[in-house]
Amino acid sequence: MWRELILEMAPNAELGAPADEASLIAVEQVLGQHLPEDLATLLRECNGVSRNGLDTIWSAEQIAKGNAEFRETPGFAGLYMPFEPLMFFGDNASDQFAFIRTPERDEVFVWDHETDSRYMATASLRQYLERALRESGDWYR
Repeated sequence: MWRELILEMAPNAELGAPADEASLIAVEQVLGQHLPEDLATLLRECNGVSRNGLDTIWSAEQIAKGNAEFRETPGFAGLYMPFEPLMFFGDNASDQFAFIRTPERDEVFVWDHETDSRYMATASLRQYLERALRESGDWYR
């Protein structure tokens, strides 16, 4: 379902090979949070989505590594609100996109690193993909 939807919206998108269950379990273990079901299903079909050099959806490995770095970088604690409630999964080269996992929510939020603001960008992963793959610029503002 996800592969077809993505390629319909962006025929030039680059899709990773499907993630294996071990990779998805590793993300949850590293972060201590469950992957949102839609994101897990997407990763099982294509482990990452890139378009025009942007990582619209990170691979499972990038999700684990990127989130761990945000949470563990010593200087970030004094600069930003805590990252533990978030699970980042993609970016547009300037802002990162995340699900809130504490409490668990299905909406996609954007984090602006310059202001440390976090606000809802779309109501779902599908809507995020539709906008990120079809539109250019700061469609979420």
